[in-house]
Amino acid sequence: MTTNPFLSPSTLPYELPPFADIRDAHYLPALERGIAEHLAEVEAIAADPGPPTFENTLVALERSGALLGRVTAAFANQAAAHVTDDVREIEPKVSALLAEHGDAIHLNAALFARISALYEARDTLGLDPQSLRLLERYHTAFVRAGAQLSPDERERLRDLNARIAAACTAFGQNTLAASRDAALVLHDVAQLSGLSPDAIAAAAENGRATGHDGAWVLSLKNFSNQPELASLDDREVRRRLLTAALDRAQDTNGPLAVTIATLRAERAALLGYDSHAAYVVADRTAGSTQAVTDLLARLVPPAVANAQREAEALTELAGRPVEAWDWAYWSEKVRKARYDVDAAALRPYFELERVLHDGVFRAAREVYGITLRERHDLPGYHPDVRLFEVFDADGSGIGLFLADFYARESKRGGAWMNSLVDQSELLGRKPVVVNNHNIERPAAGEPTLLTFTQVDTLFHEFGHALHGLFSAVRYPFFSGTSVPSDFVEFPSQVNEMWSLWPEILGAYAVHHRTGEPMPADVVTRMKEAAQFGQGFATVEYLAATLLDWAWHTLPAGTDPGDPLAFEAKALHEAGLALPAIPPRYRTTYFAHVFSSQYSAGYYSYIWSEVLDADTVDWFRSHGGMTRGNGDTFRRELLSRGGSVDPMGAVEAVLGRPPRVEPLLARRGLTATA
Repeated sequence: MTTNPFLSPSTLPYELPPFADIRDAHYLPALERGIAEHLAEVEAIAADPGPPTFENTLVALERSGALLGRVTAAFANQAAAHVTDDVREIEPKVSALLAEHGDAIHLNAALFARISALYEARDTLGLDPQSLRLLERYHTAFVRAGAQLSPDERERLRDLNARIAAACTAFGQNTLAASRDAALVLHDVAQLSGLSPDAIAAAAENGRATGHDGAWVLSLKNFSNQPELASLDDREVRRRLLTAALDRAQDTNGPLAVTIATLRAERAALLGYDSHAAYVVADRTAGSTQAVTDLLARLVPPAVANAQREAEALTELAGRPVEAWDWAYWSEKVRKARYDVDAAALRPYFELERVLHDGVFRAAREVYGITLRERHDLPGYHPDVRLFEVFDADGSGIGLFLADFYARESKRGGAWMNSLVDQSELLGRKPVVVNNHNIERPAAGEPTLLTFTQVDTLFHEFGHALHGLFSAVRYPFFSGTSVPSDFVEFPSQVNEMWSLWPEILGAYAVHHRTGEPMPADVVTRMKEAAQFGQGFATVEYLAATLLDWAWHTLPAGTDPGDPLAFEAKALHEAGLALPAIPPRYRTTYFAHVFSSQYSAGYYSYIWSEVLDADTVDWFRSHGGMTRGNGDTFRRELLSRGGSVDPMGAVEAVLGRPPRVEPLLARRGLTATA
């Protein structure tokens, strides 16, 4: 084997991982060596014979683990974006090693004693605000990880962490495999009636790519209601597609969900909390389970009422009560009848390259003064990956942005942002971030045409990227999106506003063949039509959120029983057992909460949207798309990462505490509901 490229820092611009040299076989040896090196560094810090100081303890910890950081960042991205057979095989071992390593650090008694001594003397150390926050956050992290437990309790915690990590990894792998295996294969093009020509061509290309030459394949997205349901004329095909989505992974992931939820509840009790949800939100901006419960309870009744009004409109047009597989289809018919908006007919106006350059990138230039230049000379981890160097208004380099747009069998569903290099003034590093999407690949030689939902997602994920790129913190602990999970979606949601901003929409919404701009009246009708469907969108989201909440508010020792029966009971008790509106995620493919970082945290999207809606109002009332507004948002919030209190950063922008009323208005809910 060639020299392992992880063993030395990358010499590429911005320390971009040398993907051209990285092979799957490099990951595990580099990880094991990185863990060994990091443990040695930590032991040296803990065993320092001198008294603990901020420099020899906290700063030393921030400088440690360089090799481990390089390999884990690259592996975490590949384990989601390009899961080869070799990566799939080693992922459980990687997960187990990292869980064990985390415990070795956080349960090191001598190390915690040094941190604790500094914490107790924090008011006498003369630390600047960011350094003081680092000390406080380290102490909190160690306590929450079990540093104050007895030796016997620590061993029990190690066992629980290992079992949870193994189960979560298996859940994620099962979800990817089940979604791949449940793809709908169609052998008659007539069954795709209603889809646009480019969507039909993409399904044929997908058939070829997945080994079904001559067939049309609709691969499942990671959520319940598949986008094609809005257009497919064949009701039986719609039923089959939705059923495939709703029923996936039940045999494999149902028992795992029970295992994960019960183990998390047991761990929470060991750490002194009533439930896993209580443990999670204690260190989030929500602060308590009651605060989350109160917000969700406030939203459910008006959302259900909205959805019921929408159902009446669908039933009237369809001439019969609508089933779950009918809802999106007849919603599009209502939008077309009421607002003369046909989502499929709008796709020619949303060509990927134009949306990217004249939409997403242009908005960032207008608001923040940055520019992006594609770098064809730098390697990505897959041939689909494109790289852009990001420059500030003064021409200085900010970092690198990687974009991985297309769906493939080796990529998990959804869209997300990863960090490959964390910004840190202490370490002299600038950020490298990547956005992953799952856009259907067009037929060879054809342009990539998007739905408006996909356009919105491009803006959303680039909002995450900006949060990482604009990071200007000293310590890597605080870099970029290292903020509470119920805050992290806020900056990305704010960035969605530019997708419909007149100057931006007018620049990118241009017919890819004729060059004609989207008519102004279509834009107006699009905005009006967007309000129809808020009931459905809010209900399906709340149903998933309250499923997550039900699983993770279980007290230790509770047997949830059959996972599907538990799910049905939870939805009924929440007032969301609506057969025509399944949850956005059912338990058995809810990877956000059972294999990712959102356990007891799916509420974060609506919690963050409270801040988002209020901030969008702030932008509008202060002149809209101006550099002044962008500079304020960047300076006070986007650049701060986790180095300041997140709600304090919001108030620094708004000049006051946030209000819930803008969210209620946006979603068509009443402030008194």
